[in-house]
Amino acid sequence: MRFVLDARTATDHFPGIGRYVVNLAQAMVPLLGEGEQLSLLRDLAQSFPYGLTALSGGPVRTIEVACSPFSLGQQWRVPRLLRGLGADVYHSPYYLMPYRPGVSTVVTVYDLIPLLFSRHVPARARLLFRWTTAFALRAASHVIVISEATRRDLQACFRLSSQKVTTIPLAAASSFRPRSPTEVARVRRKHALPEDYVLYLGINKPHKNLVRLIDAFSLVTQHASRFTLVIAGAWDSRYPEPRQRVTELGLEGDVRFLGPVAEGDLPALYSGALLFAFPSECEGFGLPVLEAMACGTPVACANVSSLPEVGGDAVLYFDPADVEAIAEAFCQALADADLRTELRERGLRQAAHFSWKQTAQRTLDLYRHIVDF
Repeated sequence: MRFVLDARTATDHFPGIGRYVVNLAQAMVPLLGEGEQLSLLRDLAQSFPYGLTALSGGPVRTIEVACSPFSLGQQWRVPRLLRGLGADVYHSPYYLMPYRPGVSTVVTVYDLIPLLFSRHVPARARLLFRWTTAFALRAASHVIVISEATRRDLQACFRLSSQKVTTIPLAAASSFRPRSPTEVARVRRKHALPEDYVLYLGINKPHKNLVRLIDAFSLVTQHASRFTLVIAGAWDSRYPEPRQRVTELGLEGDVRFLGPVAEGDLPALYSGALLFAFPSECEGFGLPVLEAMACGTPVACANVSSLPEVGGDAVLYFDPADVEAIAEAFCQALADADLRTELRERGLRQAAHFSWKQTAQRTLDLYRHIVDF
């Protein structure tokens, strides 16, 4: 059997999808059976920071392709390549893909946020997302979604048959585990962080709900001024509202914006936090919640979308539309060390339910089923 995983999104432009592709590929390699081959498509023109070429050898090879997922040329170049490889299954982790691949095809769908939060997305972008996603779904023999929440959204928006969709959750990479006080101190010094901080990690897009997070933290500071809110992750300059809100509330000394943080620093950044906060209004999966739990960090997060699937009974939940409820959850966790210890222990147990080995095994089983069918 010849499986082709499209890794052209394993670039700096697609940090989330890139991590999915890399972790999936790495976990697949030792699970390949006799006579099975895995080919990884790579875009020649893009930086390739994830080191997938190191997997090449034996049943795995990297194939260079001179077109990106945004290129019209992929519509004929990738199918021609698949035919040349004798591919049995083609897996696209992105909805911009060849829409007549000519072989059995699996597509991964993460979320439908551009449609669910349409007020934040220009009409032209919404229409393009809907059309291209519909094309991808039509091309797919089978669709992988990363949560039951995404399954529900997908079937509501596109009326897709439940028989065509399989939920296969993500996992935290093995590097996300509790780190030593020495390593935590190193990362704290590197980023000039205080000892007592609440952490948010993610982008600043509107559905991430950072303005309400800051409003809630302003209520927390009225009762306990020794805590700092640290907001880390990629920053989209189209959405300056969180920084503006900090200035309006005079919280410059209480809120830190770190921007992107090196991958190697993230486990210690999580481990050093008193509490991880995730107020997002919609998530395909909510990987930061899982990463925080895997690092032994207590979590307080929104009670919507896929987040209860990830957090189980191991986190404090709040209504993301209620600023006072968010603040109450923070105050409860920050004031009670025993509660934080309990959340830490529950979180470690909950995180252990997810693994890339399981994700890879279920994905390979789906490939095999499609071939046999």
